[in-house]
Amino acid sequence: MAAFLSRHPETVNAMKIIKQYPPSPGFDDSTFYGLNAFLFTNSAGTIAPVRWIAVPDKRGAPAVPAHQDDPNHLFDDLIRVVARQPLRWRLILTIGVPGDPTNDATRPWPSSTRSIDAGAITINAVQTEAPGNGRDINFDPLVLPDGIAPSDDPLLSARSAVYARSFTRRAGEPKQPSAIDVAQVPDER
Repeated sequence: MAAFLSRHPETVNAMKIIKQYPPSPGFDDSTFYGLNAFLFTNSAGTIAPVRWIAVPDKRGAPAVPAHQDDPNHLFDDLIRVVARQPLRWRLILTIGVPGDPTNDATRPWPSSTRSIDAGAITINAVQTEAPGNGRDINFDPLVLPDGIAPSDDPLLSARSAVYARSFTRRAGEPKQPSAIDVAQVPDER
């Protein structure tokens, strides 16, 4: 590992950043960090680099999952929580300025960089990976809406290529029923 890390200082930087944010015990109280910068264009044609983060609205101390030995416990716990109440995250956009690195996700922007609350992401239902429920979707980071373009981060095109290859391979495999079945998760109130 030491030899790899000596050849890849960007991995050392990424590991330092990751260790600053310990994982939460479940999906419902996790903060989600976008890895890459994108270029947003406003109605006046001004382009700004942007990174994003989704911060949970959940209040109080996170609950420790009941069945941590079950490999599906994170999914099952999410299903239980959403069955009781919708979950919300605030979508926070960090607006970069010229000179902020956009080609390396391991290089943080200054803590003084302006952020805006762009709204809420709400989950009010969970679906099993049945056909038509997002199972057959390629989550390509380069499929973007008007006004958002990729930055010069080389990971974006690498992720796009890898996700396309993975999707093609998965599409050719026989489908097994999902290990996660919303209807089979008992409510443990």
